[in-house]
Amino acid sequence: MITIVLDNDIGGYCDALNGALRSIGWEEYQLVCFVNLDEVGIESDAVDRQIWRECQAEGLLLLTGNRNQADPNSLEQTLREENTETSLPVLTISDPQRLSEPEYRERCVYRVIEVVMSLGNYLGSARQFIP
Repeated sequence: MITIVLDNDIGGYCDALNGALRSIGWEEYQLVCFVNLDEVGIESDAVDRQIWRECQAEGLLLLTGNRNQADPNSLEQTLREENTETSLPVLTISDPQRLSEPEYRERCVYRVIEVVMSLGNYLGSARQFIP
């Protein structure tokens, strides 16, 4: 099972994404589970660089709505500086505000599953946009 860690940008959708996983019938395959930062021992006030590094070290996929390059520890800056050909991709929700829509959430879950099932093809790609 691959753990998908939701960062602070979208952490409030954890239950909704797990619910979408159940409603589309993929929960029984135990392919993925969605968790918040605290559930994997990452402090909620950690900087993006630290979150990315911890996810990489633990083999966790990071799911975010974050695209900014606001400071030296921003996620985008981290990807530009530290991503390698073997790094796990960051899954980035294309339109985070739409996660409140059940149909959009389900499309996001399907895309996450697609990436997970072919994860080797996405190593080193920095970001994969969802859906």
